[in-house]
Amino acid sequence: MLKRMNSSPESNGLTIMVSTSIYGIEDFLDQVFAVLESFGYEVWMSHKGTIPVNPGRSAFANCLDAVEICDAFLGIITGWYGSGVLGGDLSITHQELLRAIQLDKPRWFLVHRDVKVARLLLNQFRLNDDGTPKPLDFQKTAILSDIRVLDMYDAATRNDLPLSERTGNWVQEYATTQDALRFINTQFGEPERLRAFLGSVGR
Repeated sequence: MLKRMNSSPESNGLTIMVSTSIYGIEDFLDQVFAVLESFGYEVWMSHKGTIPVNPGRSAFANCLDAVEICDAFLGIITGWYGSGVLGGDLSITHQELLRAIQLDKPRWFLVHRDVKVARLLLNQFRLNDDGTPKPLDFQKTAILSDIRVLDMYDAATRNDLPLSERTGNWVQEYATTQDALRFINTQFGEPERLRAFLGSVGR
C-alpha cells in the first residue's frame, strides 16, 4: 500500500486526486493542476506524474491505492473512456471512480456537456423501461469513445439508488474550461473549509 508523502512547507497538508482520461484534454488538465496546486493542495494526477508509485505494484494497483489514501477525489468525466487493463475489464478511470464511491470518499465530479447530451439521446437504446441494460452495438464516435462512459456518469450520480437515498451524487456539467475552473475554485478555493468538512466526516 502507498504511504502519504511528507507535505512541502507550502502545502496545506491535504491531497486531492484528479481522476480522468487524458486524451485530448492535456492543456485543460495542466490548468486544473495549476489551480489546485496554487491553493496549496498536493495534487495527484497521472498526467503530471505526481501519483506516488510503488514499483512493486502494477500501474492499475497504484492508481487504486491512491484513491484509497487521498483526502479528496475529483473525477472528470469526458467522452473518452480511457485505457483499460488486460482482459477487457473496465478502464482504470472507471474503476477509480467506482472505488471512490465504494469507499464513500469525499468526492466531486465534473462531466462534459457532450456526455449528458449523448446519454439523453442513447438511453432509449441502452436501457429497458425498468432501467436494466439492453444489448447495444455501439461504435466509437468523436463524441463518445465507449458506451461505458455513460455507465460512469450513472455511477457518479448514484443512478442505481432511489432519489431519496442518493448522496455524494452532485455531478457538475461543464462546456468550457472556464466553467470547470469556476466549479473547482468554488469547491476547493478555501482549503480550511475543506479541512473542516473532512474533519466533520471523520477523514
